[in-house]
Amino acid sequence: MKEYFLKELLEIKNGKDHKNENKGVYPVYGSGGIMRYIDNYLYDDESILLPRKGTLSNIQYVKEKFWTVDTTYYTVLNKEKAIPYYLYYYLRLLDLSNLNSGTGVPSMTFNSYYQIKVKLPNLSTQQKIASILSALDNKIELNHQINATLEEMAKTIYDYWFVQFDFPNKEGKPYKSSGGKMVYNKKLKREIPEGWEVKKLKELLFEVKDNIKPTDYKELPYLPIDKMPLKSLYYFEYENRIKAKSSLIRFLEDDILIGAMRVYFHRVCNAISNGISRSTMMVLRPFEKTHKNFLLFTINRSETIKYASDFSTGSSIPYAKWESSLETFPLSFSNNENIFKKFNKLIDPIIEEFKINNNQNQELASLRDWLLPLLMNGQVAVETAEKKVKEKLKS
Repeated sequence: MKEYFLKELLEIKNGKDHKNENKGVYPVYGSGGIMRYIDNYLYDDESILLPRKGTLSNIQYVKEKFWTVDTTYYTVLNKEKAIPYYLYYYLRLLDLSNLNSGTGVPSMTFNSYYQIKVKLPNLSTQQKIASILSALDNKIELNHQINATLEEMAKTIYDYWFVQFDFPNKEGKPYKSSGGKMVYNKKLKREIPEGWEVKKLKELLFEVKDNIKPTDYKELPYLPIDKMPLKSLYYFEYENRIKAKSSLIRFLEDDILIGAMRVYFHRVCNAISNGISRSTMMVLRPFEKTHKNFLLFTINRSETIKYASDFSTGSSIPYAKWESSLETFPLSFSNNENIFKKFNKLIDPIIEEFKINNNQNQELASLRDWLLPLLMNGQVAVETAEKKVKEKLKS
């Protein structure tokens, strides 16, 4: 092992404002992850992104053309001394809170980072360890991509059935396209199938207010609101340690979760397991299980999210409320339960496959996080770790 100051291993660069950039294909990273995509980039090489403000533990690795905002530093790495992926995971293990220079929002300066001491093995060992970690991460990412495809399939089916109203009619043909009668509805200001009615969300869902203490249900995983997905209906990650000290809420598998703070209104997802979160997350549960899939996709629609935003309250930190606001959202609804049962026959297998992939990801992430400090400290031989990872990936 050889010890370095971090300034010997990388050069820190400031991010820039992105507001005047046009939409494009290059990701813009902030301290919380990807914020948007633009048509320009700041850097085109492997880089470790270091938080300047905000959550100091949220260190990120990028290997594509990218842009960073001014709350996040990007780095130019010295590859003659450090394998980028190895150094990325090394830094993730560190507790940076003692280096915080901010009085309010946690902050880090160039010098605070540069003075960090890093112990590295030779490049060959770094590369072997990085390859082990990369193999696990690649499989996790592959599962993410599979799940994204599955979700897109499910969204397409929902849109076809409940937006275009081409659900199967009695003959199994698409209802509207086959001449099914449509009736204009004044409340929704659109045509809906004959026999369908307008309901409010509160007639189909109720809000769960199962407030608990941090000492309750400690065995359940903790889902921070910022881990809720930006573009997905299902989350991939949770944490084993409950960080919040108060205002906790318990949810059950297949509950519908929605961010209650305005910045998180667009985050709607299906609970893939029982868990705990902050009460800044709204937990909704259908009266009838057969309606859950339909309601999940309905709440995720832009019209529903806009409704939550329009009826939010509060000036500095606006909140969406269920009572007297989101609960009043109107939607078209069929009293023919067979439609929902047939819909679920298509959607349930997709969700189950999604959950299988997600559970595998949790196991792979747990293995990675268990191996990480042991490999970095030399407590586990690289060969032993390689064997364990190969066995896991085959199973």
